[in-house]
Amino acid sequence: MLKKERQAYILHQVNLHNKVLSSHLSEQMGVSEDTIRRDLAELAKEGKMLKVHGGGLSNSFHQGAVAQDVYAIEEKRIIAMKAVELIRDGMFVLTTGGTTILQLARMLPPELRATFVTVSLPAASEYANHPNIEVIVIGDKLSKNSKITVGGEAIAKIKDIRADLCFIGVNAIDVQAGLTDNDWEVVQVKKTMVATAKKVVAMCISEKVNTAEHLKVCNVEDIDILITELQPKSKKLQPYSSKGIKIL
Repeated sequence: MLKKERQAYILHQVNLHNKVLSSHLSEQMGVSEDTIRRDLAELAKEGKMLKVHGGGLSNSFHQGAVAQDVYAIEEKRIIAMKAVELIRDGMFVLTTGGTTILQLARMLPPELRATFVTVSLPAASEYANHPNIEVIVIGDKLSKNSKITVGGEAIAKIKDIRADLCFIGVNAIDVQAGLTDNDWEVVQVKKTMVATAKKVVAMCISEKVNTAEHLKVCNVEDIDILITELQPKSKKLQPYSSKGIKIL
């Protein structure tokens, strides 16, 4: 693989999954980690991503960039519009973080009266702009990479919440592998959310469907609703429908 092709692949993976690990990219592309580190450094120097210890981060995910810098922004807006239809007055709604969740926060109708509980600082800031929403922020150690709170105290607090709806931003989903991610601490928070909520809604662009990361969040059977930008009858989504998941 040529250098230009390598770096294009790396950048696509960063934008798609928000975070990449040098070891994972090395394994996928069959090149040394030193080569990957040099590529990451060059991409970061060009301002296309952020280089961190062990890998890289998407600019849009980490910095809360303007809309035109968010990967697949139109698809995420479609997903958010579908998700908003599920929320009713009086609900307790639990959310993770990520750019799709931020689109949901920005599309909530002003007349909605509900309580939103989140571990995401960017999401909490968006919810706080809403005139009629109560906002509960679950505190603990802040993950600088994901901008969400993680750790034992956050997990203990989530266990005490019986949310009507839980919106999970999905990094990767596959019928066999389930919902997966690449951040250990984030996975522990998501696991707890899935286990405690009355109804779990997975939100992801279709490009993440039938992909997998190294760390498992839950089985696909553990989610109730899957929202993508595709039509619900899309062939790509039928294996998930056959598992009893409602497709939006």
